[in-house]
Parts: sequence; structure tokens; C-alpha cells
Amino acid sequence: MTVPTPTRTARRIPRLPSWLPLDGYVLTLLGTVALATLLPASGAAADLAQGASTGAVALLFFLYGARLSTREALDGLKHWRLHLTVLASTFLVFPLLGLAARGLVPTVLTPQLYSGFLFLCLVPSTMQASIAFTSIARGNVPAAICAGSFSSLAGIVLTPMVAAALLGDSAGGLSAAALLKIVFQLLVPFLAGQLLRRWVGGFVVRHKKVLGHVDRGSILLVVYTAFSLGMTAGIWHLVTPARLGMLLAVEAVLLAAMLALTWYGAGRLGFGRADRIAIQFAGSKKSLAAGLPMAIVLFGPQASLAVLPLMLFHQMQLMVCAVIARRRARDAETDAESGVETDSEAGVEAGAETR
Repeated sequence: MTVPTPTRTARRIPRLPSWLPLDGYVLTLLGTVALATLLPASGAAADLAQGASTGAVALLFFLYGARLSTREALDGLKHWRLHLTVLASTFLVFPLLGLAARGLVPTVLTPQLYSGFLFLCLVPSTMQASIAFTSIARGNVPAAICAGSFSSLAGIVLTPMVAAALLGDSAGGLSAAALLKIVFQLLVPFLAGQLLRRWVGGFVVRHKKVLGHVDRGSILLVVYTAFSLGMTAGIWHLVTPARLGMLLAVEAVLLAAMLALTWYGAGRLGFGRADRIAIQFAGSKKSLAAGLPMAIVLFGPQASLAVLPLMLFHQMQLMVCAVIARRRARDAETDAESGVETDSEAGVEAGAETR
């Protein structure tokens, strides 16, 4: 599909608020955590919530499969070096940094928080935020779209398998029972969505807004169930304000390292500015929407502490990347005004080949 040449109007930099953005959905998630803390489900209500949560996870992955265009992702192989770089950042560099953080246990991170921290390093990249920030920064948007598709496809298989192998007992281990749980709760619904995409894909696209609410509502149910179980296990006795502060500091270092590695590493690999932007934003992020339901399947009653690092990292990456995207956009605007030729348009044209 040919990407039209951007007009002067289309290339205007979207205006973001001057204050650092707080994602409203993250605030809703935190409200759900507070609700589970004050009014956790117990007894028959807990059993009902767990059953509904299991169904919600299956529905989420069915919708992921119905939305994700495998054909578009495969078409993106023409820009294979960029996608391989993003995949390496997401599923190689991130996990290696997560494993290196094992040395922070128990002085900085508790074993439970470290399990959640390592899990966040294994989660696939987020597609929507990567595309949005790449667009604001005048990067290669089509490449960001395909990179997100590749990451989502790979993450469906890699994240639960590698998490079960690396996290051992805290994630149920890589036993036959764990594999069956992964297959039936994650892979089967996803593959069903892919197989039925020809018939249900149009419906999913037409009702994208409504199904988006279904997605978010399902994740809220998953979070409520996880933290209700956590309250029964007394998780808040395991997480002090000091430990939370140290966790935030470790995550800030992780995010800064990945932003630097993806930007300067892509430059050393010979990518132009537009491609470097796509690599930085797609290769430094983690998907809250994909990670939360996976954590429920993998960690069970311990999922509440497992998803806490991911929730905090998600908000942090949005705040930091919003600032970086605006700065990249201002740099491009300054270059354009001074007559300096950039590779933004070339990146868009090259990215068009990936669609």
C-alpha cells in the first residue's frame, strides 16, 4: 500500500499538554487496585471472579488474534534489519538487563518484586504508543506499525515460554501443566482469532471503539482478581514505600538505558533519523495490555506483585517518551526551517515499502 506524501498541514506537530501526561487508564488501574485492597473478592465471589478472569483473558487474546494482520507483518520483512533490531531490543537486550538486575536482590528488590521486574523485561512492545510517539517525532510510522506487529506475534509465544523457564516456581515453572495452561488460555484463543479473522476482522474494525472498552474492562477485571488474591496472601506486607521507591529508581535506570541503546545503537548500525525514531520508540516500550493477562496465567495468586512493576513502568515510559517525542519534533522543525535536509520523508517512503 502506498503511503501518500505528507502535506504541510498533515506534518504539523500534534500539540501535547505542557505538563507530563498521566495516562487516565493507568489511573483507573490504580483505582481498581485500591478497590481490591479495600473490598477484595473472597469465598464464592473470589471463585466467580477467577472464572470470569479466565474467560476475560481468553477473550482478550482472541481479539488480539482477530485484529493482528499477519499479512501486513509478513509484508514488513522488506525492512527486516529494522524489525530484527526492535525484536533484539525487546526480547534479547531487555531480558539480559533484567537478568543482570538479579544482583539487586535482596538489598534493593525483594524476590517477589524482582520476579515482576524480570517479567516486564520479557513482555512484548506496545504498538499504539510506539506508533503515536513515532508519528509525533516525525519518524517512520509504517515501520513502527510493522515492528509492533512482529513484537506482538513473537510475544504471544516467547513471553510466556521464556517467563515460565526463567522465573521457575514463581511463574509455575515450565511443567506440562504450565505449558497446557499457556496453550489453552493464550495460544488457542489467539490462533482462533487469526483463523477467524477473515470473517470477524471486519466486525472488529467496525466496532473498534466498543471492543476497546471490552479490552480495557477485561483487563480491569484481571487486575481486580489478581490484587484480590494478593490481599488474601498479604502482599502489601511485602511491599513498603521504601521498596516501591527503589523499584521506581531501578525502572528509571532500565528505561534510560534502553532509550539510549536503541537511539545510539541504531545510529551505529547505519539507520537514518526516521528509522532511529521508530526503533527507539518501538524497542524501548513494554505492553501493559499484553502483559497483564499473561501474568494472570503464569503467576496465579502471585500475579499482583508480578504486574506492579509493569504498571509503574508503563506510566513512566509514557511520560518520558512524550518529552522525547516533542524534542525530536522540534529538532525536525528547526532543521526544516534552517534548510537542513533530513531523512524524515525518505523514512516515510522507505516505510511505505513495509506495508
